[in-house]
Amino acid sequence: LDLSEEPHDENVGICASYLKKMAPLNLILEMEIGITGGVEDGVDNSGVAKDKLYSTPEDTKLVYDTLSPISPMFTIAAAFGNVHGVYKPGNVKLQPDLLDSFQKNMESILGYNKPLFFVFHGGSGSEKSDIEKAVSYGVVKMNVDTDTQWAYWEGLLKFYQAKSGYLQGQIGNPEGDDKPNKSYYDPRKWVRTSEESMRDRVIVGYKDLNKHL
Repeated sequence: LDLSEEPHDENVGICASYLKKMAPLNLILEMEIGITGGVEDGVDNSGVAKDKLYSTPEDTKLVYDTLSPISPMFTIAAAFGNVHGVYKPGNVKLQPDLLDSFQKNMESILGYNKPLFFVFHGGSGSEKSDIEKAVSYGVVKMNVDTDTQWAYWEGLLKFYQAKSGYLQGQIGNPEGDDKPNKSYYDPRKWVRTSEESMRDRVIVGYKDLNKHL
């Protein structure tokens, strides 16, 4: 439930109302605090103030204090410089150590380790070292929509590049002017190739999040 552009108290309050309905069904609520930069689904946060890209220990404490009495089944997409999309190295200033500070703040209050479960929004194009840090600080889910979109397109692109001679018309290819091309332009063929390419990128994501895979 992304209400991150609303006032923080309102965001948390509405999430609490939803969690009350979800708790009897044993459903997990993913909520977002702070703002993820960049552009997604027509929402442009590329010009947002820099301080909005970073959550605070107070932000995460309010979430925990409000939601944990209702149910433990919630995750927090806290902002630590995340940006939707992929940008040139150096343009995105991720600070995964902030997640560690949020955990330690709650640990000092609750008396046990890593009480918070985080979600990493805007994970596409992130450095492996930042992903490893984020996971070590309690990230249990990472969004890589931009990377998977590219992987899907790249599968189609490579298919076309490899088979272009068979994709210029229904009849006629490098094997002969009378040879049919249906088995090449059939969508089931190139959609499958795109799916396999995206599958491979998802596997990379799984391994980024779990070194034991």
